Amino acid sequence: MAAELDGNPISAGEALALGLGNYGHFTTMVVENRRVKGLGLHLERLVRDCEAVFGTTPDRDRVRDLVRRATTDVDGPIVVRVTMFDPDLNVAHPGGTAQPRVLVTFRPAPGAALPPLRVRSFPYQREFAAVKHTGLFGTLGHKRRAQLAGYDDALFTDAAGRVTEGTTWNVCFADGGGGVLWPDAEHLPGVTMRLVRRGLAEVGLTSVDASVGMVRARTSHAAFATNAVIGVRPVGAIDGVEIPGDPGLLAMIRKAYEAIPELEL
Repeated sequence: MAAELDGNPISAGEALALGLGNYGHFTTMVVENRRVKGLGLHLERLVRDCEAVFGTTPDRDRVRDLVRRATTDVDGPIVVRVTMFDPDLNVAHPGGTAQPRVLVTFRPAPGAALPPLRVRSFPYQREFAAVKHTGLFGTLGHKRRAQLAGYDDALFTDAAGRVTEGTTWNVCFADGGGGVLWPDAEHLPGVTMRLVRRGLAEVGLTSVDASVGMVRARTSHAAFATNAVIGVRPVGAIDGVEIPGDPGLLAMIRKAYEAIPELEL
């Protein structure tokens, strides 16, 4: 994995500051031929979260330029993560004036299409759920528990038992009438989720926000996970209960998503 901090190789000390303090936020995107689907939304997220986490507004054009410079000689597709953190903020004194810096890392994108996800549900609410922050201990801990139990990933519910989101993905369910239900419980509004909803609207498919309990989730005839890396991936089982799936709807959702134009870095 390559890594540049403000356009230069990251030092061991700077990386250690992020690893030990783990205070920051990020966005992840797929870059291919210097083009990104949802680039504006990724930049919008970085601005919004930087204001929430650090109380300052980053320069969108500078962030975009740093991503372009870090990936200009790399053949795609690649998964690019843009992390914003301040190495001078530490556990003892996180309350100083923040000057967040831009860390760009990337790795090869997964190749072949992935099989349907088999997920285990857990009651768990991410701290600062609306922010894509670097505090991943609880998220990865539950994903580890799911995988040790033979599942692929974890699906979260809130204190009222309503579905919220997956570990690093949003989830939606077929509503039985050709449309899609999106859980309205508190969650991170994903870029891919927003693009899928936009694409569905353009092809005349409905997207509805609704309270989705576990009974409703487990008895749905189709469910789908969305994020920038996997695009749209079917969910094949929840807590061992098989989800029949809807290949036709899956194809329509994927087509609607893929029709969203990519933007040049």
